[in-house]
Amino acid sequence: MDAVNPATNERIDTYEDDSPAAVEQALADAADAFESWRGVPLRERQELLASAGEVLRDRTRELATVMTREMGKPITQAESEVEKCAWVCDHYAEFADSYLASDHHPSPPEATVKTRYDPLGPVLAVMPWNYPFWQVFRFAAPSLTAGNVGLLKHASNVPGCAKAIEDVFREAGYPEGAFQSLLIPSDLVDDVLEDERVRAATLTGSGPAGRAVASTAGENLKKTVLELGGSDPFVVLDDADIDAAAETGAWARNMNGGQSCIAAKRFIVHDAVYDEFLDAFLEEVESLAVGDPMDETTEVGPQASQSLLEDLHEQVEASVDAGATVLAGGEPLDGEGAFYPPTVLTDVPEGCPADAEELFGPVASVFRVESEDAAVEKANDTRFGLGASVWTEDRDRGERVASRIDAGCTYVNQLTKSDPRVPFGGVKDSGYGRELSAAGIHEFVNRKTVWIE
Repeated sequence: MDAVNPATNERIDTYEDDSPAAVEQALADAADAFESWRGVPLRERQELLASAGEVLRDRTRELATVMTREMGKPITQAESEVEKCAWVCDHYAEFADSYLASDHHPSPPEATVKTRYDPLGPVLAVMPWNYPFWQVFRFAAPSLTAGNVGLLKHASNVPGCAKAIEDVFREAGYPEGAFQSLLIPSDLVDDVLEDERVRAATLTGSGPAGRAVASTAGENLKKTVLELGGSDPFVVLDDADIDAAAETGAWARNMNGGQSCIAAKRFIVHDAVYDEFLDAFLEEVESLAVGDPMDETTEVGPQASQSLLEDLHEQVEASVDAGATVLAGGEPLDGEGAFYPPTVLTDVPEGCPADAEELFGPVASVFRVESEDAAVEKANDTRFGLGASVWTEDRDRGERVASRIDAGCTYVNQLTKSDPRVPFGGVKDSGYGRELSAAGIHEFVNRKTVWIE
């Protein structure tokens, strides 16, 4: 696997794929580790997770630099990602014991009946490149603390991140085999998932990848959690704080180079404030600093690879050919690196890529609607259902509109985000299952009823 710096398109390192023998050894080690790890007292597992958080904080700049060099995330955003991983470790180090406490049920006087939350075994995690640390830790922190062991198949363009994450757990004191990275191509995922020693799988990624994992897991009767793509609506109603909506919206679309499943992608704006919002939004978008991701003043770095940039630009060109208007950006930047500028499209025709597909880069589609009902209809006019954001000065109205939008999480007067304290996940083509909070740690456990007479 070649690690390529997208800011320069230069190869920075090469990693050898794991051999079939190495994969077999990893599976055997995971199975062996689970038998002892499941018996480690929960309090000790929580203490180890707290240690992992400390390792992350001690190595923040180093780990952030690995991210930035491999996938182009601006260094300040990469540091924030490492800190967020430490936060999720802190969260489960504090709350896992309460999340996993047995639930007691009504029973006859002579009996005690409860539900225990026991681990399942080795869990395969197929993870993406866009948040190469956070996506892994939001799975690993709860799952390992519940007593499972982890096998990470990371995206092939971030092998250094995969190895660094494995090192974090090792340095924190986790036993051998508790968390391992497999450097394998995607076409070997089925073989690993079909192995009887692997008991469940989680995937964050594209719809086709999710369907493939779900199909294989289903054939083998294994639990899955899928967090797939999104085309999140950002609804601006006629009573919104326009300056706040424009400022937050520009950031919600463009942070991490726009490469986020929960980025605001479709801006659905009430006619009464459309022109005002568009002017303010354009000003915010055009003020974002694009450049070297190692420069701490950079806000938008490169796309994660040249091929991803080319795919994005094809979607923009197809949308323009269909009738969309480019008000900002719209062309790759000259020079080295996979740089695409923050882009704003209006007059977006129904069914073109900017309307119907997920644009995984810094391209905002802006739509004009005539009413609240039309805004909700447009927000739901998508096969995706991950996140949404609603902007209004009336909190009751915001909650009412949020309840009508088909999404796994909807924020009022805030950008869509993931937070260790609350469940996260989608509906429709955005997947199923939940991560984070109590819901996340309960995904990969055996909810075992125990009746004691």
